[in-house]
Amino acid sequence: MLRIIVLGSAAGGGLPQWNCNCAGCRAARAEPALRNGQCALAASADGESWFIVNASPDLRQQILDTPALHPRHGLRHSPIAGVILTNAEVDAVAGLLTLREGWPFAIHAHPDVLEVLAANPIFGVLRPEIVPRRPMRPETPFEPVLADGRASGLTVRSFAVPGKPALWREEEGAAEGDSLGLELSAGGRRAFILPGCAEVTPALADRLAGADLVFFDGTLWQDDEMIRAGLSQKTGRRMGHISMSGPAGAMAALDPLGIARKVFVHINNSNPVLMPGSPERAEAERAGWCVPAPGMEFVA
Repeated sequence: MLRIIVLGSAAGGGLPQWNCNCAGCRAARAEPALRNGQCALAASADGESWFIVNASPDLRQQILDTPALHPRHGLRHSPIAGVILTNAEVDAVAGLLTLREGWPFAIHAHPDVLEVLAANPIFGVLRPEIVPRRPMRPETPFEPVLADGRASGLTVRSFAVPGKPALWREEEGAAEGDSLGLELSAGGRRAFILPGCAEVTPALADRLAGADLVFFDGTLWQDDEMIRAGLSQKTGRRMGHISMSGPAGAMAALDPLGIARKVFVHINNSNPVLMPGSPERAEAERAGWCVPAPGMEFVA
C-alpha cells in the first residue's frame, strides 16, 4: 500500500500570501477554509513511518494539522523518517529548520542540492551525525531506510524534468538537480510527484502512462495569468511551470495517458482553480483532476 497525504498544495507564499491583495488572497483571509500552505506531501508504505516530500516554510503548522505525523511514543518521538527534496527553492528547503530538535531522520536530495545545504551554515543546526545527507542520483532507485536501519518498504526513483534553477540561483545557469520528479512505489503501486514542470515531453508522457496516481504542477491556469493579474511580468514558462489549461497545458497533455488519479499541487494564489465553484475548478474536475485541500489523503 502507498499512502500520500497532501500537507499543502499552494505555491510559494501559500494562500493567502502575506502581502498580496488579489481576489484569491482576499477570499482566503475572509474564509479560513480556503487557506492553504505551501506545497509539501507526506508518503508512507506502512502508515507508521513517513517521508516528507519538500520541507515547506509552513511545515511546523502542517505537521500540527496532520495527526499521522504527531509523536506517539515516549517523551521524544516522530514518525517522520526522512525528507526528500525535489529542488533547492526556498519553498522546498526552508522547513528543514523546523526539524532541528535533535530527532534522527535523513535528507535525500540531488548532490547539487546537498551542496547548497552544506554551503549555508544555518543548516548546520541539523547536525549530520543525527540528520545524514544522502545523495539521490537521478534514475537510480533506492529504498530509504528508517533511523534504526529497518527497511521502509518505499522505493524512490528521481528523474529530471523540464524546469529551471531556483530563483536565487538563476545566474548560475541550469544544472541537473534544478527540477526533479519522483516516482514512489510500494506494494506494486506507483505514484509520481512533479511539483514543478515546464513541459510534458514525449519521454515524460511515456513515464507517466498508466500510473496509479500523479501529483502534478498546477501553478498557473494560463501562461500569462500573473501578467494579466498585474502581479508579475513573468509568464509561467519563464518561471519553469506549464499551465493547466489550453492545448499545450497539463490537462491536455496528461489526458490520453491512462492515469488512474490526477491531482494538482503547487497552485499559485493567482490561479482561479483554487476557488470552489469557479468555472476553472469545474473544468479541471470535468477533466478528471482533483484540486486538493490540505489534509487530503490518497491511497494508491
